[in-house]
Formats: sequence, structure tokens, C-alpha cells
Amino acid sequence: MDGAAADILHPFPCAPEPGAATEVAPGILWLRLPMPMALDHVNVYALDDGDGWTVVDTGLATGRTRAVWQAILDGPLGGRPVRRIVATHHHPDHIGLAGWFQAQGATLAATRTAWLFARMLQLDVQDRATPQHLAFWRDAGLPAALFAEKAAERPFNFADVVDPMPPGFLRLREGDRIRMGGRDWRVRTGDGHAPEHATFWAEGEGLILAGDQMLPGISANIGVYPTEPEADPLSEWLASIDRFAPLARPDQLVLPGHKLPYTGLPARLAAMAAEHRAALERLLAHLARPQVAHDCFVPLFGRAVSGAAYGLALAETVAHLNHLLAAGRVVRRRNAAGAWEWLAAGQTAAGGASGR
Repeated sequence: MDGAAADILHPFPCAPEPGAATEVAPGILWLRLPMPMALDHVNVYALDDGDGWTVVDTGLATGRTRAVWQAILDGPLGGRPVRRIVATHHHPDHIGLAGWFQAQGATLAATRTAWLFARMLQLDVQDRATPQHLAFWRDAGLPAALFAEKAAERPFNFADVVDPMPPGFLRLREGDRIRMGGRDWRVRTGDGHAPEHATFWAEGEGLILAGDQMLPGISANIGVYPTEPEADPLSEWLASIDRFAPLARPDQLVLPGHKLPYTGLPARLAAMAAEHRAALERLLAHLARPQVAHDCFVPLFGRAVSGAAYGLALAETVAHLNHLLAAGRVVRRRNAAGAWEWLAAGQTAAGGASGR
């Protein structure tokens, strides 16, 4: 075990079963909801407001998740209503059932970017890949058979697992104060995994509701998608770590969106930054010869990637390539198939002009 891992402690080593709850601090219940994928759960938190509850994040909009929620409402929440939903960010596992709760009378609080992204994506249903998706995959150098397969299949739509969201919410901003569970919490936003991702820091107490901004043991996906193919979210992620670092203490209890609550935030922030910087160096070494994004998985992930994980892996790969490009450490050129080929700056390759 390295030093950073040794500094991470898990005061609650066993996760609550679906429908059950673990009290992690007075008035704060940790709940776990199932997901039908490799990362098979999401953590949500219920904060006791006396006459009802504030719930931070919601899980996916699936029949199974609704059934687990009903067991939670009838059991650990004691039949008292959920009066407010607080979304840390716009991803489906965190905001999928916000509309379901709103239909039962709850209000929704989120950052403006999170709400706009979630509502826009929930309304945007496609039965085939868009021209922007096709261009993104062509740029990434997908093999012809894989390109044809993805072009013909129905893509994932937010509406598959996110309930309709009515046009109204309470905006959260950097530096705001929000009262939940008998405590005042300071809103601090981060970027990279999701734009304007909200985290909540209890004033006068060592508690942080962290969403996916500070996960233990696993790396949050830092991805580039067809909506913004030239983005550099990794710069935003590293800048967020730098902003959070002066506020971090070893004794703070971090309540994350996945895995187990933990202490040791300074070590975890340092490890997250180090992991990405090491990945960038491995990728740069791989680019001693021209490569398309599709052929860059091994240096980043230690293996080839296919199947359900392919989309996230490609998004993260392009994010690392774009970061190197923005830093002037790589150049790129179009190959004969129209894909971007990436090459470490200072290397030479026959033919073609490099450029952005």
C-alpha cells in the first residue's frame, strides 16, 4: 500500500443494503441505490429537516430504483415527505428521479449549469447517432466495423433513465450557504467531471457532501463528448483540485457519490492529481509514433477496452489528448481516413501538416 492509500480511512466499512440506511452523522442518513452497470450503485444522502427530508442526489429513473426508494420512504425516512432534492450534478445517476420527487411536491436545488444540462438532455431523444456523434467517432479513428455498428444502433438517451423535469428550480452558486439537516453548508463548485458540480461543506463541522468530485479508490470519468469535441475538462479538473486543496483536512468525513465514506481528503486530492499526471506521461510516451484516439487505451487504462465501457474510455482518452494539445505537448494531423493522428511535439512523421 502506498502512502496516499494508507492515509485514506473508511469509518463505515459496510454499505447499507438497498432500502436500509446508515447514520453517518446526527441527522444524516447514507443510502445506496442499485445501478445496472459495472459501477453497480450510487450513494445518496437524506438530511433530517424536522418536518421532512432533504435528499442529496436521487439515483436512476428505473422501476427497481423507485421500489428501493419506496422502501426507504416507508422505512428509514419514517413516512415523512421528501421536501427538497439537491442535485450535485447533471449525470443521470444523480438527477434521474428529481422529476419523480418534484411530481410529489419536492423542490429541486441545483447549479444553473447542472439543471440546464439535465433538462436539455432529458428532452433530446435520438433514435440514431447524430452527425456530431459520427464526426466524433471518425475523428477518433474507430475501425470501420465498429463505426458502422455504432452508427446503426440506437444511442443512449438521458430520457431512458431520467424522468421529465418541470421548468423550475432553485439555483445554487459558488459560495452560497444552504441549510440542510440542521446545519449550514457552504456550496463549492468544481469542474471536469461535470460542469459546475456542487459540493457542500458543513460550516464548523468536518463533513463534506462530495458527489463525484472526490471519489475514493476510483477515478471519476473526465471525458470529452461530441457536444464539445475541443473541450479540455482535465485542465478544469486539475484546477478544481487546486482550489479544494487549501480547504481539505485529514479529519473531514467525505460523503461521496460512489464507494465508501472516507477521511484523508488531502491525500486523496493529491492522489487524484498524480494519477492523471502519470497517465498523461504514459500517453505522451505512446505518442512517440502517430496514434489515433482509438489506439490509445492501453497506456491510459492498461488494457484494450470494448463493449459497454468503450464510450466512457474514448471520452476520457480524448480528454487527455486535448489536454496535451492545449499544453503544446502534442500536435495532430488528419490521416487519409479523416481521423486525427496525435504525435508528441518534437517528433517527426512523414507527410501531412500538424495543427489544431
